[in-house]
Amino acid sequence: MTKNFLHLMLMMGLAVGAAAQAETLKINGSTTVNLPAAEAAEALRKEQGLDIQIDTQGGSSGGISMLGEGLVQIGMASKPVKDEDKAKFPKCDFKSIHVGEDAVAMIVSADVWEGGVKSITKEQAAGIYEGRITNWKELGGADRRIAFFNKEPGRGTWEVFTHWVYGDSKKAPQVNFPEVGGNEEARSKVGGTRGAVSQLSSTWVDNEKIFALGIKTEAGEVVEPTAEAISSKRYPLSRPLYLLTNGEPAGTAKTFVDFMLGERGQALVKKHGYLMLSELK
Repeated sequence: MTKNFLHLMLMMGLAVGAAAQAETLKINGSTTVNLPAAEAAEALRKEQGLDIQIDTQGGSSGGISMLGEGLVQIGMASKPVKDEDKAKFPKCDFKSIHVGEDAVAMIVSADVWEGGVKSITKEQAAGIYEGRITNWKELGGADRRIAFFNKEPGRGTWEVFTHWVYGDSKKAPQVNFPEVGGNEEARSKVGGTRGAVSQLSSTWVDNEKIFALGIKTEAGEVVEPTAEAISSKRYPLSRPLYLLTNGEPAGTAKTFVDFMLGERGQALVKKHGYLMLSELK
C-alpha cells in the first residue's frame, strides 16, 4: 500500500510539474515595451501565481521572429508587423495589440547640447547618417567630431528613424558606424562619449548626461518630443507600442494582455513615460 501510494504521489508530482511547464507564458521583444511589461509580469506572478518568462533578445525584430517561430506566446514590438514578416511566417496569424505610444529622439551627449546644438533637420540627420556631416560646427555647434552610434538595424527604433529620413527603411544606405543594441546601451554609450549622437526612445532622456534634440521642420518650427506633440502626431518620430499574439490571445496570454490594457497596466505605461491609449488624440 505504501509503495503504491508513493508511486501515485510521484506520478501526480510529475503531472503537476508538466502542467506548470506547459503553462509558462513566454514573452520576448522590444526593450522599450519591456519596461511596463516586466512590471506587469511581476504583479501577475505575485497575485495570480502565473509562470512568466520575459526577455528582450533581438528587440522588436526578435519579438516578431520568436512569435512567428512559435517560441513565445507574446512578442513585444515598437514597430508595426510588416507584410514581409507575415510572408516569412505564414503559419502565424499576427495580431497587434496597441498598448501605448512612444517617440524616438535624436539624443546627444551633454557637451553637444551645451555647445549650442538644440535641434536637427531631417536633411542634417541624413547627412550624419551618410557620413557627409562629420563635425558639430557644421550644425552651429563646437568644433568637435561627431561620434555617431547607430541603433542596430532591424530594431524598432532604427526603423522609425530610417523611415522618417528615407520614407522606407529599405532605402537607408548601409553605414559603417558603431552599433548599439538595447536602450540602456545606447544611453550609456552616448552619455559617456564626447560629441556623441544616436537614436533612442525619448523617455530614456535624463537631461543630465543625454539630451533630446528638437526636430526642425521644413517650415522652421522646432518640435520637441512632448506628450502633446506625440499624441497629436506633430512630432514626426512618434510610434505605437504593441503586444503581438498569434491569433486572438487566449489563456495566460489573454490574462496578460487584459492586464496591460486595463487601468493598472496603462498606469505602468504612463509610469515609464509613454502615453496611455486614453491620451491619444
